[in-house]
Amino acid sequence: PWDSDSKTHVVSMNQGDFYGSEISLEIMEPTTAVIDFLDAGGVRQLLKENIPLESGEIVDTAVMNIRALDRFLSNQMEEARREEVLFSIHLKATMMKVSDPVIFGRAVYAYCKKLFDTHRSLLQDLGVSPDYGLADLTAKIQKLPEEARADIQRNLEECFHQGPELAMVDSARGITNLHVPNDIIIDASMPAAIRSSGRMWAPDGSLKDMKAVIPDRTYAGVYKAAVDFCREHGALNPAALGTVSNIGLMAGKAEEYGSHDTTFVAPGNGTIRLLSAAGTVLMKQPVEEGDIFRMCRVRDDAVKNWVDLAVERARETGLPVVFWLDDKRPHDRKLIEKVNGITDTHSAHGIDLRILPPSAATTFTMKRMTAGLDTVSVTGNVLRDYLTDLFPILELGTSSKMLSIVPLLRGGRLFETGAGGSAPKHVRQFLEEGHLRWDSLGEFLALSEALHHLAFTTDATKAGVLANALERGTEQLLENGKSPSRNTGELDTRGSHFYLTLYWAQALAVQNEDGELKEIFTAMADKLLAFEKTILAELNETQGKPVDLGGYYYPDPEKLVRAARPSRTFNAILAEAGRKAQ
Repeated sequence: PWDSDSKTHVVSMNQGDFYGSEISLEIMEPTTAVIDFLDAGGVRQLLKENIPLESGEIVDTAVMNIRALDRFLSNQMEEARREEVLFSIHLKATMMKVSDPVIFGRAVYAYCKKLFDTHRSLLQDLGVSPDYGLADLTAKIQKLPEEARADIQRNLEECFHQGPELAMVDSARGITNLHVPNDIIIDASMPAAIRSSGRMWAPDGSLKDMKAVIPDRTYAGVYKAAVDFCREHGALNPAALGTVSNIGLMAGKAEEYGSHDTTFVAPGNGTIRLLSAAGTVLMKQPVEEGDIFRMCRVRDDAVKNWVDLAVERARETGLPVVFWLDDKRPHDRKLIEKVNGITDTHSAHGIDLRILPPSAATTFTMKRMTAGLDTVSVTGNVLRDYLTDLFPILELGTSSKMLSIVPLLRGGRLFETGAGGSAPKHVRQFLEEGHLRWDSLGEFLALSEALHHLAFTTDATKAGVLANALERGTEQLLENGKSPSRNTGELDTRGSHFYLTLYWAQALAVQNEDGELKEIFTAMADKLLAFEKTILAELNETQGKPVDLGGYYYPDPEKLVRAARPSRTFNAILAEAGRKAQ
């Protein structure tokens, strides 16, 4: 339950961030651009060349001012200490690979400023960088003589004592929010905190209210609106929630993030420019040394496809389809122009298409969600990443059970599921205990959608029958609680797959659309049910024992098959059905 007096709140910069400095441009003629830095004395340094820009492409540049960031972080740490809430920074260093480690490093420096200033020379000699977090610091000082190491450790403890309490990634192991940049992935950490009544783990292992620090304003309003909604309306009831699906604008190599090769730390005071092949200055940004410059881009064909999909979904579902676009943001204003231009060419009669800024879109969507109503969100690439974690985690507690359908520009589809980040834990448990807890629900959903797509595009009627039966089988899996357990000795992934197979075969056995499939799978369903106890016993034989796969990244195929498919009875029934189907 949420406390209406919860002190949890989201804070962002009000100046000097990417949002405040963004400028946007639509490319009118194809060109090969360069990014350069011009210092105060007019000396030029080339940062990036051979950037192909297409006609109709939207290109943005923005700068995070480091001095403004430092002031903001210091102020927020002081406020967190005074308000007696946890300090918690939320970034996406796994995707914003240049900018967010630097922002994270400034937070580490602000928290341990006295330590870094006092031991500056020694830490530099050790190769310690705040950008790598406190884990890097504590690991590298182990090389020092006992007296020097103890002195730095004592200074670090003083930082913990004098600063605000830090939110913990793992309080039992002492891993703080400032430990490693990749530990604080905003699209996972913020929804989990909102679901936990807006609280995060404190150093003593208790849950406490927090100050969620999201320095850049661009998308922070989404999380602020979600926190404010829950504080006003209370905890969400997952059993009664509507669903939020998403149509995301796809960008090659995550170009809309500006996360790869067009983000730079300013080497000095001056100007960073984007120049055309002819030398024309397309955009320029004044910078100070240490500022973070980024260039982002969205291609015209991707935008057109994105809008077409939104219109198509609105017609198919009759649901409100909401474009999450902020008319105060230069990038979004360019997108709004394109959206309006494309939707004007469609017959929009009778469909509900809306354009709302992200914070308002969040409130609108959560009101519908809590009323049990479904909504379609239409977002750029970054928000697509955030929302496909936010709403599934609020609804289900995890995003691993969600299906992602990626329509390709030439008509194909990618059907996938997420949460690969949890896979290493599952593999470790499997290797140590013989228990695999990966939940394949997303893959089951992906398979049924792939079969539906095949049926629709090729008139393959059998594919449609298989898809419908798989959906009924998946419902049975959920209704009967046959998802994998976390605990060794209970049903794991292999047992869950057995039950999905049983329920799918039973659904095919009772359908009357395809007699051939009915005959094959009636016999299979009968055998699976008759040998249920035998199969489960064979699947569980390896539980509680270490598993040898003959390798981690490159396991031995034979050992892997033996571990993943240990039931001789199940394998024989599958093989027999396969022969009949052929």
